[in-house]
Amino acid sequence: MGTSSSSYAPKTVYLDVDGKMQKVIFSRYCSPCDIRELLCSSSNIARNTAIRLVDSEGALVSIDPTMPTNTPNSQYKVMPQSTGQVGDKEDMFQNVLSQVAEQFSRAFRINELKTEVTNRLAMLEKRVELEGLKMVEIEKCKNDLRKLRDEMTSKGGGRVTCGCKYSFTEDGKKLSPRRDVPNYPKYTLSQETIEALKKPTFDVWHWEHNEMLSCLEYMYHDLGLVKEFNMNPITLKRWLLGIQENYRNNPFHNFRHCFCVSQMMYGMIHLCNLQERLTMTDMCILMTAAVCHDLDHPGYNNTYQINAHTELAVRYNDISPLENHHCAVAFQIISMPECNIFANIETEAFKHLRQAIITLILATDMARHGEILDSFKQNVDNFDFTNHKHVTCLKLVLIKCCDISNEVRPTEVAEPWLDCLLEEYFMQSDREKSEGLPVAPFMDRDKVTKPTAQIGFIKFVLIPMFETVMKLFPQIEEIMVQPLRDSRDHYEELKQIDDAMTEAQKKKTESKSLGGKKK
Repeated sequence: MGTSSSSYAPKTVYLDVDGKMQKVIFSRYCSPCDIRELLCSSSNIARNTAIRLVDSEGALVSIDPTMPTNTPNSQYKVMPQSTGQVGDKEDMFQNVLSQVAEQFSRAFRINELKTEVTNRLAMLEKRVELEGLKMVEIEKCKNDLRKLRDEMTSKGGGRVTCGCKYSFTEDGKKLSPRRDVPNYPKYTLSQETIEALKKPTFDVWHWEHNEMLSCLEYMYHDLGLVKEFNMNPITLKRWLLGIQENYRNNPFHNFRHCFCVSQMMYGMIHLCNLQERLTMTDMCILMTAAVCHDLDHPGYNNTYQINAHTELAVRYNDISPLENHHCAVAFQIISMPECNIFANIETEAFKHLRQAIITLILATDMARHGEILDSFKQNVDNFDFTNHKHVTCLKLVLIKCCDISNEVRPTEVAEPWLDCLLEEYFMQSDREKSEGLPVAPFMDRDKVTKPTAQIGFIKFVLIPMFETVMKLFPQIEEIMVQPLRDSRDHYEELKQIDDAMTEAQKKKTESKSLGGKKK
């Protein structure tokens, strides 16, 4: 089967124009009239002049798309014909013939374009099959391709382009993925990995971006969300690519943090048996909010945005500017047809999903922590899974738990996250100092240590929240709450050591000072 590149190769002829070589290039689909006009123009002859083309030996050469090509050493000459040689009737006859030939050329061109489209679609179908999708997924993709073929055939050829519609972020990053699905390898997860994904002990540091994408893809399939919401598997891949590429390379708020939060959500769903207690819609809201919750985070928190009067703070009137921005980017990505995982659900169902996802992402603003936890505490003792208000409170607390759950993980997994967080804090406080803005003590590199950064947060934020959730799901105590208590004890021991060393250093300094005065 020939390729489109060889079918559309242009022709080149060389002309002798007043002793100088002139190069002429034309498509095989040009009409004879088009070629005559091109030759006249190249030879400085009026457009409507009757001409003849002769080779280096004086033989006539036909002027049409099939004319033989020549070389710079065997140039053709364009010779004007005298008006007396061709009568008016012959002129009219030649024009009619030219028009008929042109119509035939156009007709053949349409057929060639249709053939090209068919060939390209056939290649695309083959690529989809090579992705190794399940049979039911392959059939769905084939149906989509058949619809695309019918649409393109009805239009007489052409190709579908999906240009980037939005450029939303400061650095002009495109919301649409910069690479398409074939460059996103498919990984086969081992049974060991599948089981580990369901546990808070999962080590998120051992995985590359493509592997994390595959794990997220697996979660959506495993929870039944792909089937329930009729998601196109290829669209799911593109959406995840778009998500990954719109997390910035911050020390902490990056794509690995997104994966960390999403994996913890997946683990809590299994640990708390939420599949038996919540709806599939609730499951989709929890997972999608976790995946999108920090999209395009700039690395500087809401306090900085508000104090510095940034564009985001002005746009959202100082009300959770970052969380509002994360929501906006999430739904700008979903608004693109190639990334819309909710394309096959009813409009009202999408409105409900959208509003619920926004509500959960906005709940990750720590300024609302006390309000959300107090609301959940009022319901937890008499919790009713059939009560919409109770379930909404639970979902808000769940995404908050997952967002700040690093200390639930083993020390070797949790401590690097603290290093990343402090690095991001110090970057912000350094910038605040240089811009003359207020600096929070817990972010100041001259005042904060690891123990001081964590003890209060674990004691007064994490443990009370997880212990409240434990009232509803007692099974989390051993695997989630106890690690928090152990972490608190660990950092309190470190603080005691730091305090003792500081005191010893202080006494040593005072002793030296007194010794100097005695002398």
